[in-house]
This record gives sequence, C-alpha cells and structure tokens, in this order.
Amino acid sequence: MTTTTLDALLASSTWTRQLTDAQLDRVRFDMAVRPFAAGTTVCARATPSAHWLGVMDGMLKLENITEAGKSSTFASVPAGAWFGEGAVLKGEPRPYEVVALRDSAVAFLPRSSFMWLLEDSHPFALWMVGHLNARLGHFVAMVQNQRLGDITAQVAYGLAGLFHSDLYPSTERRITLSQEEIGRLCGLSRQVVNRTLQELQERGALRLSYGSIEVTDLDVLKAIARGG
Repeated sequence: MTTTTLDALLASSTWTRQLTDAQLDRVRFDMAVRPFAAGTTVCARATPSAHWLGVMDGMLKLENITEAGKSSTFASVPAGAWFGEGAVLKGEPRPYEVVALRDSAVAFLPRSSFMWLLEDSHPFALWMVGHLNARLGHFVAMVQNQRLGDITAQVAYGLAGLFHSDLYPSTERRITLSQEEIGRLCGLSRQVVNRTLQELQERGALRLSYGSIEVTDLDVLKAIARGG
C-alpha cells in the first residue's frame, strides 16, 4: 500500500482534524498498514486488542462462530471507517473475529499511541466520546429495529447502517455483500433476504446486480428502515 493511500485515509477521517500537526505526524509514524486477502482473518477473537483499526480499502466483518459452527455477524465495516476502540480502551481481549470480506487494506494504530492521543489531545478525546455515543446509538437502534420492525425494515436498516454519517462516512453506494452475509448481519435467512431485496428494488431504494447492491436512493432506504 502506498503512502498516498494512507494519507488519503487520514485526510478523510474526521478525528484527524482535531489534531495538531505534531500529533498527526506522530500518529502517522506509529501507524502500520497491512493487506488482507478476502476471507482471511485480520484479528482473531480473544487475542489482545493491541490496535485501533482503520479500513483503508475493501470491507471487513465482525463475527463470532459458535462451537457448533454457526456464524453470527455483528457488523460490516466499510472503507473509511475506524473501529475497535471499545476493547482498546478497556484493554480487554478482542470479543469478536475480524475477517476481510474482500481484498482489504487495514491501518493499525498501536494501543500505546491511541492512549497517548487521548491524554494529549482534549479535542480528540471529545471526538471519541461523540464517536462512542454514535456507535451506542447505532446498536441500540439496530436491536430495536430487529425486535419491533418488520423484515423489510430489518434488511433496510442493515444496509442503511453502512452509511451512518458518523461511523461510516465514506461508504460507496455500490456495496459488495452476498445475500448470505446480509442475512447474517440482519439475523435472517438468505432466502428471506433475497425476497426482501427484490422488494426494496421495486420500491426504488436499490438496484441489484450479480455480487453487489447499488443504493440508488439512500433517503428511501432510510425511510423504509424507520418503518416508512
């Protein structure tokens, strides 16, 4: 991965705007970049949360697999997003597996640098409070949606959530996710997801193509996610 790509990720990240030039230079110096082929593990579950992670390119998923082999996906993380701050802050083992959904490049900021930044930059600390609050609100809304919303709203929320302005500000309108992965994200079978995606296409929210989904009207998708 080139320097330009890492610079582009940092330039597009809202948290870097809170830093002084000296702070940003140190963060950039401390950061490592690693490529991952689709299907490979980025971070194993129960390993030390030694880094805050940023997705430079591609898409990752956070999942757990039971002893019986059943997989549950908690979130899909698109390019431009940063994640894993909760476990890093608490210094606990990572509570989920991080896997590359497609060929990806990931930036790793060491925990020591992350904790230094929290102490050295009051604006960054305030940004992180807002970021954590946004993540909490997103997951609370997701649980509420799954318990109270209909199936169409569940799938719509699972997709619309990838465009959360605070958590995932750079998501491209064309999403490379299989129907099986969307089902895991929403807690539904692939067959149910297939029928629901067809309905969302008929309602003008998205366009289906082989191996990908293009969100054609994000406002419509969000309205359906809210039960509209």
